[in-house]
Amino acid sequence: MFTVMDIEQPTTEQEAYSILTKRKNNQVIGGSAFLRMGRKRIGTGVELSKLNLDYIKEDDSYIEIGAMTTLRTLETSTILQESFGEIISDSLRDIIGVQFRNVVTVGGTVFSRYGFSDLIVALLSLDTEVELLNIGRIKLDDFLVKEYKKDLLTRIYIKKSNKKAVYKSLRNAKSDYPILNVSVSRDNDDFKICIGARPQRAVVARKASDFLSSNEVNNENIDKALNLITEDVSFGTNMRGTKEYREAVSKVLVKRAITEVI
Repeated sequence: MFTVMDIEQPTTEQEAYSILTKRKNNQVIGGSAFLRMGRKRIGTGVELSKLNLDYIKEDDSYIEIGAMTTLRTLETSTILQESFGEIISDSLRDIIGVQFRNVVTVGGTVFSRYGFSDLIVALLSLDTEVELLNIGRIKLDDFLVKEYKKDLLTRIYIKKSNKKAVYKSLRNAKSDYPILNVSVSRDNDDFKICIGARPQRAVVARKASDFLSSNEVNNENIDKALNLITEDVSFGTNMRGTKEYREAVSKVLVKRAITEVI
């Protein structure tokens, strides 16, 4: 469990950011699901429910999602399904349980950049941007490799496109953390292969993606692309699997995803 010494409910984003950055141990309180799984002492908890950031809306170019939107809302959103197919709901349906997904927020999940995150690897294969109060709006790819700095994630944006995208994962049991997860998207001849739960945070397999995008898509070239994954994606060992096992699993999952998007 975590301990919170004080709670503030700001009514503007700038006020929330000011409270958050006032002291080192101040922290945003969203769904706080993962906070409950550890032990932490928080000075002032910044509770964002008065900022009206629980929504999904669209315009001609983007789907905009507020940071306080829950994973369950994403999972059941017809707006997301109509624009991107099943990739978002596929990435969320095995996360612990519906009650858990009803409290975990998009902002907390994306900003924390959890290595095991199913949602992040799915979003990474799409054209996703994140908006932070201090930094502004940047690509998710860039945010994931950026040095950590305390900030307030307010929204994410997913660009509408003709991409077809697929999510795959391997788990020891349903509702367990993934041993490995992957996503693959295709927009005409452009492929993007993303791998997460390595167990580090999700990354794009650049060499494999570029090779597949630049060559005829056939069984031989798919196998060549799979062999390029380990050239710029590193894997590690933890209690759920070894480095070598994850390397082998990545080729199987990515090949299945490629097969579906073509």
